[in-house]
Amino acid sequence: MLSYWLMYLLPGVAAIFMANRLRDHTLSPWVGMWLLYVILIGLRFEVGGDWFNYLRHYEFALHYDLKDILLGKGGDPGYVLLNWIAANNDWGMEFVNLVCAIVFVTGLINFCRQQPAPWIGFAVAVPYLVIVLGMGYTRQGVALGLLFWALIWLERRHLWHFLFFIGIAAMFHKSAVILVPLGLFVTKGNWLYRIIAVASVLYGLWSLTLADAIDSMWVNYVDAQMQSSGARVRVLMNLLPGLVLLFFHKRWRVAFPEGRFWYWMALGSIAAGLVEFASTAVDRLSLYLTPLQVVVLSRLPFLLCKEISPETLAVITILGYAAVLFVWLNYATHAVHWIPYQNTMFLW
Repeated sequence: MLSYWLMYLLPGVAAIFMANRLRDHTLSPWVGMWLLYVILIGLRFEVGGDWFNYLRHYEFALHYDLKDILLGKGGDPGYVLLNWIAANNDWGMEFVNLVCAIVFVTGLINFCRQQPAPWIGFAVAVPYLVIVLGMGYTRQGVALGLLFWALIWLERRHLWHFLFFIGIAAMFHKSAVILVPLGLFVTKGNWLYRIIAVASVLYGLWSLTLADAIDSMWVNYVDAQMQSSGARVRVLMNLLPGLVLLFFHKRWRVAFPEGRFWYWMALGSIAAGLVEFASTAVDRLSLYLTPLQVVVLSRLPFLLCKEISPETLAVITILGYAAVLFVWLNYATHAVHWIPYQNTMFLW
């Protein structure tokens, strides 16, 4: 467990000591953090609940035809293609995981560095986004890393940059297609243009990634009412910052005028919290709402500067997410698949 606490305490301590230096985005410490997390995530060994499932993806990749991969017949084409390249060159699963870790960590750190209190945002991401998701569910981790890039461009009002990154994300996990409509909330350009652009990209991605899989996904996740342990807790973790954003929406509008699409993300977190059926389906889709935790909690020092000092907010936030990590490591059903942590750099 020491490795996971190290991963959390490094940004957590930085968040507390840097709480009074909002907007300080000095690059050098982030470079070291990037390298550390890429190594810890990308070179892990037999860590994560789906480790052996992903190993089978790698082993089966040799049997795929490149044409079928590009047409999406072997699964998520981006991830299958990456495995196909690694398997045909005998580079091993380490190569696949390392590339995925680079995409995930780069997206996450770049996203956090755009926030007013970047270290708080990064610390908030560690217990679930980094340890559980990034180290356990590789395809979703890549999709989320690309989503972070997409959200940066969305807030900057660049529609096609946003759609590009969402399109690549859907190549690694088809469920990312549901994020395409967020492009409608770019506050630049006329509505008709945005509707045509979003509809065209949505249709193309749907045809390539979801058209042949939607029936089986519905049967598996909804008709079968599959349940995910901890789903309600994860939904609640998105719901709370969503409620905070909506409660302080007037201050948010003044402080972050280009971030109005976050209102819709917050409403999505409330909708997920109200749904009581098919918790696995809700859990999978709620994954894409997790950036709410990063963006809201890292902007709280601006929203609540009149009531609470940044230092106090940082301490409360870091202690709260330390409790989340403690409970998950000690009581989560599937945490056993993460313990002990192993890294190929230290295996003899």
